[in-house]
Amino acid sequence: MFTCTLIARPGLLDPALVTSLQGAWGGGDAVWLSADESAEFALESVPSNLWDVWADVQKLGVDLVVQSVEGRRKKMLLADMDSTMIQQECIDELADEAGFGERVSAITAAAMNGELDFDGALRERVGLLKGLPESVIADVLEKRITLMPGGPVLLATMKANGAYAALVSGGFTAFTSAIAAKLGFDENRANTLIARDGVLTGEVGVPILGKQAKVDALEEITARLGIIESDVLAVGDGANDLGMLLRAGMGVALHAKPSVAAQCDVRINHGDLTALLFVQGYSREEFSGA
Repeated sequence: MFTCTLIARPGLLDPALVTSLQGAWGGGDAVWLSADESAEFALESVPSNLWDVWADVQKLGVDLVVQSVEGRRKKMLLADMDSTMIQQECIDELADEAGFGERVSAITAAAMNGELDFDGALRERVGLLKGLPESVIADVLEKRITLMPGGPVLLATMKANGAYAALVSGGFTAFTSAIAAKLGFDENRANTLIARDGVLTGEVGVPILGKQAKVDALEEITARLGIIESDVLAVGDGANDLGMLLRAGMGVALHAKPSVAAQCDVRINHGDLTALLFVQGYSREEFSGA
């Protein structure tokens, strides 16, 4: 048995669209998870024209997910940080302080789209930060970093329902530790920016945590918790997230780079992070911390 979930920004999901799709696909009765925002209905099989319909409703500002009903509610959240749990790329913000903002942003975009080797791209970008006072990290955190909408509710709701949450980033521990504490993640993993005498050296600690490190985290944490990979919801937006997105029971491409989204069955382009609750079957009344 399968379920079809439709998600839009609050107030923008037209009931007529839900009814039309339900009829065209021979779906069961619609269940509204949030009025004019998210609805779902049961299906006996995955529709043959799923991706054609997905493309059509995307033009209406609607995300559509068809998945197996079994095991929808996950026991673990494995999340990327930059442009996923926060709205920025931390290294781009640091580079902007150093006067290399545009140059570094271009490298970041290419690396996240899978056009550059992650390790090399990270070393190159960190090298441009050499000489920057270490104190700039706290300044960037305070003045430039904002949480992705829906993140606090996502964490609060999943944890209230017994899920474990891990933040795994190709970014830096100076940021993941702060974001993990703010949102309530149980653990965080990232790279280390090296500083001496209060100044960034332009070096990053080794080994560098990239794509494989996220897969390693998935394997290690599930083994430690005594759960399996199908119990995990992974979310990210870049090429270095693909390993964990394709291995997890539910891999969500959130506002992702085109090359990344194309490889994922769950793509959220219009909703915020609470969409990850709707696709698990939570209704808005079940949300925590709202």
